[in-house]
Amino acid sequence: MKISTKGRYALRLMLDIAINDSGEPVRLKDIAKRQEISVKYLESIASILSKAGFIKSIRGAQGGYRLTKSTDNYTVGSILRLTEGSMSPVDCLDEDMGYCDRASDCTTLKLWRELDNAIKSVIDKYTLRDLVDWEKEKGYDYFI
Repeated sequence: MKISTKGRYALRLMLDIAINDSGEPVRLKDIAKRQEISVKYLESIASILSKAGFIKSIRGAQGGYRLTKSTDNYTVGSILRLTEGSMSPVDCLDEDMGYCDRASDCTTLKLWRELDNAIKSVIDKYTLRDLVDWEKEKGYDYFI
């Protein structure tokens, strides 16, 4: 399993909004500059996050994006699943794929289940609040 740039950038976008929300919407062009990601790519990611209700768009000259919930209500797993799809290491464990005919005879299924549980235990344990806290622990301001 490999997390694509879409998933990694979605986490960075959400983190940037969380850290830079001073009561005013955070502008995408400012996020793009801070994160060194193209505005176009961020627009496509923001669209996904907005449609899912993770962020809201505020239009106008002073517009931008804001989180719709507090940072402790977003798990890393929820953000990654939204942008990446299933985080299961094999298709037979993906709930959307349905039952595998070979499951009862599959020797490796135990291994895949353990790996799946390990992945979930990490990505569902940490929240956006944890990422904000980790950023603050660095000892310097994230703001420009």
